[in-house]
Parts: sequence; structure tokens; C-alpha cells
Amino acid sequence: MSGTKAGELRALQAALAAEHAAVYGYGVVGGRIGAGRRVEARMAYDAHRARRDALVREVKDLGGRPVAAAAGYALPFPVPDTAAAVRLAAELEDRVAGVYSDLVRAVGGARRALAAEALREAAVRSVRWRGESVAFPGLAERAGTAPPSAAPTA
Repeated sequence: MSGTKAGELRALQAALAAEHAAVYGYGVVGGRIGAGRRVEARMAYDAHRARRDALVREVKDLGGRPVAAAAGYALPFPVPDTAAAVRLAAELEDRVAGVYSDLVRAVGGARRALAAEALREAAVRSVRWRGESVAFPGLAERAGTAPPSAAPTA
């Protein structure tokens, strides 16, 4: 069941903030990833940019002012090489999946369908990066690990 307009707007803003962080993170991934996975990283980057742009429109449609991207974001760990870039890509997808899971619960109708599709896409990308799946993508409390938040840097 969908929530109030204010609840929907909060959930959309959270998803938008997560997409801003993912776009930033994939910029780091792209700079460190090996040539063999560069196309995959570029496709994920483009997908997150498209989702971000769609969320900006959704927030505006609900009368909100879209949350702006931070100038930078704290990474969960150093990313000096390809292996770390792959781990970061999987982490980014896990974080985005978690936020879309929240969005699925907060909205209804067409927005819920789009959120569920975004959750599925993030889960599939996470599996591709990690090489294995988790039992409940986007639901860290059920998987047994809570992902750290994507914290903007000053």
C-alpha cells in the first residue's frame, strides 16, 4: 500500500540521493576498472544516470525540489585497483537496491512498478559484479548485514 504524498516524496528523494552517490561511485569505478569490465561499468554508469534523471522528474511531479548531488562522497574503502573497483561496484548496487526496496514499500501504482524494476536491475548488476547473489537483495536486515550509508563528503 502506498503512503502519503510526503512519504512518497521522501522515498523518491532518498532514491535520488542514492543514484547521485552511485553515479559518483561509478566515476571512481570507471577510473580503476580493468579493460575487460570497462564496458560493463559504463553501462551501469549510464543506467544510474538515467534513473537519476527520471527520479528528478518524479520529485518535480510531486511538487518537490530534487535533492542535489554532493560535491563528493565518502567511499566505503580505498579503491586502488581493479579488484577494489569491482567490490565498489557491487557495494554501490547493494546500496541502491536497499533504497529501491524502501521505495517499493512507500509508493504505489506505476511508481511501485518502476521502483521494483530498478531494484531488480540493481540486484542483477550486483550479482554480475560479485559473482554470487544474496538471499534478499535490497533487504540488508534479512541478509544479515546492513550496508553503510553513502555519506557525502564536505
